[in-house]
Amino acid sequence: MLQYIIKRLLLLPLLLFIFSVFSFVIIQAPPGDFVTAYIAELATSGSSMDQAQIDALRQLYGLDQPMHIQYLKWIGRILRGDMGVSLDWQRPITQLIGERLLLTVALGAFTFGFTWVVAIPIGILSATRQYSFLDYFFTVFNYFGVATPTFMTALVLMWLAFSYFGISVTGLFSPEYVDAPWTWGRVLDLLKHLWLPAVILGLDGTARLARVMRANLLDELKKPYMEMARAKGLSEFRLVLKYPVRLALNPLVSTIGWYLPLLFSGSVIVATVMNLPTIGPMLLRALTSQDMFLAGSIILVYCCLAIIGTLLSDILLVWLDPRIRMEAS
Repeated sequence: MLQYIIKRLLLLPLLLFIFSVFSFVIIQAPPGDFVTAYIAELATSGSSMDQAQIDALRQLYGLDQPMHIQYLKWIGRILRGDMGVSLDWQRPITQLIGERLLLTVALGAFTFGFTWVVAIPIGILSATRQYSFLDYFFTVFNYFGVATPTFMTALVLMWLAFSYFGISVTGLFSPEYVDAPWTWGRVLDLLKHLWLPAVILGLDGTARLARVMRANLLDELKKPYMEMARAKGLSEFRLVLKYPVRLALNPLVSTIGWYLPLLFSGSVIVATVMNLPTIGPMLLRALTSQDMFLAGSIILVYCCLAIIGTLLSDILLVWLDPRIRMEAS
């Protein structure tokens, strides 16, 4: 196991290099650049720039150089621990990401916890009480969770909270705590606002994981070792939790690789609708304004999270199921 982990860690530099190239190429794919988007924005307000100013601006940002030169300069700064300066915000990218990282991690952790804490019991109850009222109820709930877009759920819950309770649920802070320093009062205010976006973002994942848990647990409950364990006198509750649940968790654990960056990014549409100060809306703004350095840095961070999540999935799978062997005998 240790040998496998070391091999995966040695592959990290190569994977990050490949992902960095793809990230930079993808954000360069749309026609034009940041200056083009800036000129279009000026045109909507009735302003304009002459060609000399446009050329000077491209030279200032290094956009007049070939793509591979721009990439080498960008990746060179990242290797030195400097992500560069955002073209749109005119601020260091590390500061921009750092300001939203804590709130993004908090929201992602709450969403992840809600998803697993709710999905696993629902899957167990549905499988152990197959074709009962609870099974049918959770089946309908799961279908609604998968089929309903998260941004629609956000809009409905925001309307209900404001119409019937007079509560504004946009953002993660009350107006008096938005720019306030961190105190216990600000932490409590964050917790009051954090639960609703976490539930909205977690509904889709909860529905999907609950269905996967139910299907895999039903397969395990029908295997011969269950009859053998019952014959030995084990209680049904201990029997289900000790063996089949542990094995049925394998497909759920294997999804951490792609679920981890998804949680940290959050739903961009939901975050925009609810005005959440997370990294997702900032990535959307960077893509629309073609701020390639900011967008590329955020996408590269997501790629790193995907690699880390995949490694964690592999380690947890071996810990959960000793039958899994990473190396051929």
